Amino acid sequence: MEGADIYYEEIENAGKPTLLLLHSGFGNIKDFNSILPMFTNDYHIIGIDSRGDGKSTWGTSQLTYRRLQLDVEVVAKYLHLENIDIIGYSEGGIIAYRLAAANKISIRKIVTIGGTWSLSGAELMGKLMIETTPEECRNYFKQSFDFYQQYNPQPDFDKFAKCVIEMWSDKTEDGYPDASVENITVPLLIIRGNDDYMFPLESAVELTTKVKNALLLNIPFAPHEVFKKYPQIFEVITKEFLIK
Repeated sequence: MEGADIYYEEIENAGKPTLLLLHSGFGNIKDFNSILPMFTNDYHIIGIDSRGDGKSTWGTSQLTYRRLQLDVEVVAKYLHLENIDIIGYSEGGIIAYRLAAANKISIRKIVTIGGTWSLSGAELMGKLMIETTPEECRNYFKQSFDFYQQYNPQPDFDKFAKCVIEMWSDKTEDGYPDASVENITVPLLIIRGNDDYMFPLESAVELTTKVKNALLLNIPFAPHEVFKKYPQIFEVITKEFLIK
């Protein structure tokens, strides 16, 4: 795919529905290790390392949310995935919104965790989005950085980090889904922690007014990584949503 090798892992479970896991920015599929046991008995699970992250190479393409969306579509078609449930965390949530709005693959339901959907919502991060440096990213995402340095086939973290930071401010149609979320017709569960400064409550509430079949779970005292702090709440609500 434009020079990139997209890495994925699969937990096969014959006859079970498919669950696709999309990780956060500067993350990898190991983001979900703590919650995998919640779903392994009931799902055929696919985890993808986004272009440039984890064990996936960058290739020759410009890094955009649209490009990451297209990569997932290619993997889904390659694996012949149908009626997919998606859990997208942070950046993975952005990609999930774009996938549902584009409607190029067969999606049944979506759960997003701390996934913003608009540039205006992202801009509320202010200094974090505009003035972050690669060095700060190395320190803030240290565990992911260490994994990247060890396992990525073509590591160039500083260059990659600069492109990710630019992607956060992308004002083009290749960036945040923005108004296109109104094209989402599949059921959507939006999960955020009440202390998540990366996905403002106002933005989450607005999203529920734009997506017809959207529900919002705002969990008190929880940060951006809400599913790690309150796994029991995440498991009960997510399973209830996916089963119905």
